Amino acid sequence: MSDVLIRVKNVIKNYTRGKQKVEVLHNLSLDIPKGDFVALMGPSGSGKTTLLNLIGGLDQPTGGEISIGGQRIDGMNSGQLAKWRASNVGFVFQFYNLLPVLTAERNVELPLLLTNMSGSERLKRANIALEIVGLKDRARHKPKELSGGQEQRVAIARALVSDPELLVCDEPTGDLDRKTADEILTLLQRLNREYGKTIVMVTHDPKAAEYASRTVHLDKGTLQAQAA
Repeated sequence: MSDVLIRVKNVIKNYTRGKQKVEVLHNLSLDIPKGDFVALMGPSGSGKTTLLNLIGGLDQPTGGEISIGGQRIDGMNSGQLAKWRASNVGFVFQFYNLLPVLTAERNVELPLLLTNMSGSERLKRANIALEIVGLKDRARHKPKELSGGQEQRVAIARALVSDPELLVCDEPTGDLDRKTADEILTLLQRLNREYGKTIVMVTHDPKAAEYASRTVHLDKGTLQAQAA
């Protein structure tokens, strides 16, 4: 696990509120090796989600460098970033963002619509992803026919379907009860250990963080400590 997959170097992120400039991240540097499972923790407003969005290419830094797999993403325009995200990153959010009119299978297939893949190949990939998360038997069910935990598994399958190296997860168990949350976290741990996915997860939950290989603490936009 010595190869660095994610390199965040001297990153600054500012937002403007009216006439006031708010600096959310202050000269932050962080290396995440390939195959790592990192929990980002810290109080509300500490910059966790901002950092996650920068790593996932959903936002751009005000200053500094961000490299993923040796490729600089901080200078990409929105079109380049969209193309890069489609093949390199899977996203898992607190709320599952599934389309209610589509089956689980069709929800998982969605990211592949951006590729030249044939319809039959897309569905084959979607079903493999559903099998990995233990939901192959629910492929034809719509979200309203699934439990919250099953919906999050569908969302994880959707994140996996393009076989990205990196999964970014923003409070993936924040809307789930403890038992279901533990099942989802065990699944993420398995994706990390058995499938080699590098995972960066924002969480407020210390129990969720225990499933990660290490925890990175942020406070007021700076890195506080790294615990093994």
